[in-house]
Amino acid sequence: MGAANGECLGWAARDPSGLLSPYKFTRRSVGSDDVSISILYCGVCFADVVWTRNRLGHSNYPLVPGHEIVGIVTEVGSNVQRFKVGDHVGVGTYVNSCRECEYCDSELEVYCSKGAIFTFDAVDVDGTITKGGYSSYIVVHQRYCFRIPEKYPLQLAAPLLCAGITVYAPMMQHNMNQPGKSLGVIGLGGLGHLAVKFGKAFGLKVTVLSTSISKREEALNVLGADNFCISSDEKQMRALQKSFDFIINTASGDISFDLYLSLLKTAGVFVLVGFPSEVKFNPGSLALGGKAITGSITGGTKQTQEMLDFCASHKIYPEIELIPIQYSNEALERLIKKDVKYRFVIDIANSLK
Repeated sequence: MGAANGECLGWAARDPSGLLSPYKFTRRSVGSDDVSISILYCGVCFADVVWTRNRLGHSNYPLVPGHEIVGIVTEVGSNVQRFKVGDHVGVGTYVNSCRECEYCDSELEVYCSKGAIFTFDAVDVDGTITKGGYSSYIVVHQRYCFRIPEKYPLQLAAPLLCAGITVYAPMMQHNMNQPGKSLGVIGLGGLGHLAVKFGKAFGLKVTVLSTSISKREEALNVLGADNFCISSDEKQMRALQKSFDFIINTASGDISFDLYLSLLKTAGVFVLVGFPSEVKFNPGSLALGGKAITGSITGGTKQTQEMLDFCASHKIYPEIELIPIQYSNEALERLIKKDVKYRFVIDIANSLK
């Protein structure tokens, strides 16, 4: 691993082309509250595309992406009691926070008042730029590590650490775990397919709203959705007016918000977890039905652990395509084209050499 001297091997983008290639760097030594994790798997998230290609305009290069990390503990600091060497652990989208504000105190660290420190391309407390999971190992404060439940397949746990918690957190916040209620899921990618699985586990009637007719068979027969609607078909959409208690928009394409809000029942909730370029709707689309539109990103540490345990107990498993790190550039290109069912996971341990 080279962990003894801090040397880490990763794959990094060097410029906004986003092209990844091998990159050697150093990680900090293990502090008293730190856990060193030998990375086995890392999920591929759309954030990896956004940051490697500098789509937000603030990427720092070289940039090592990856924030759906699963591995095995190789070393623990003197204060660490939650984990021991050999434990299976996960790391999600953030690796630090102030640990003093009201949100950190409520274990909602992702909403830290001073800003959660993201797992890659963020300035850590020591001034270094964080490097993500497309790498051989990582050193993280124990608070931001999660126990992967025993017997849960490790490669399947990776997508839960961003995609999974991103849909689970708002579903819990808005009480979507009420059997018999109805849920519409916009987009059937990494997040959408997990929203369907959680919805079914909660006893909801789930309808997938997608532009891809090709996904119909799998939505109904593999993922267990109750209905499938082609969202570009006006007639199909009109038939769904006032039929959903909840809608989760996992897509980042631009949609007609007025149209989708019309599909909600009175007091229905529309949750945004994708990032369209803008959100535009007529105030009446909300006010006249007492409806709500709300947004969410991942979740706090307590809820992330709860979500992992829920997936284990309800046998909820993401659908993945396992790839070697050498395929990561092609995977990002395919992700842009939405050509993946439904999450790429990099087999770090067997391919990063």
